[in-house]
Amino acid sequence: MAKPKDNPNYKVIADNRRARFDYAIEDDLEVGIILQGSEVKSLRENSANITECYAAVEDGELWLVNSYIAPYNRAMFPHEERRRRKLLVSRKELAKLWNETQRKGMTLVPLVLYFNHKGMAKMKIGIAKGKKIHDKRETEAKRDWGRQKQRLLKNAG
Repeated sequence: MAKPKDNPNYKVIADNRRARFDYAIEDDLEVGIILQGSEVKSLRENSANITECYAAVEDGELWLVNSYIAPYNRAMFPHEERRRRKLLVSRKELAKLWNETQRKGMTLVPLVLYFNHKGMAKMKIGIAKGKKIHDKRETEAKRDWGRQKQRLLKNAG
């Protein structure tokens, strides 16, 4: 996700780089996230961790489970660090996500947590299928070959 050059509001808070290694991402979707005031303040100055969390469709709603937002020291009403947070999607998108997760091996993986150009907290989630060990090796071999090919082209030219 490229950062717009002239936009002071855009800021990536947390990136789940491990997700692309562990999962084959079929599709991604931008969703809103419901946060408390101290969580927003904490995200603006501290950091968050989305590597161990996942999204789930439960009772007709989309939830983010086990995400970590650091506590905000100056908060009058502090937040719980690992609480379940509701994600905002349209009914049509929710139905699509629910259908996708009912298929064998599909899951909803958070990819990026960021503030968009309007300063609103957004999350990009991916509809993903878990990779087996041989798939991970194949991905790593392709990446290594790409690097080696670039080196050979650079040295030849």
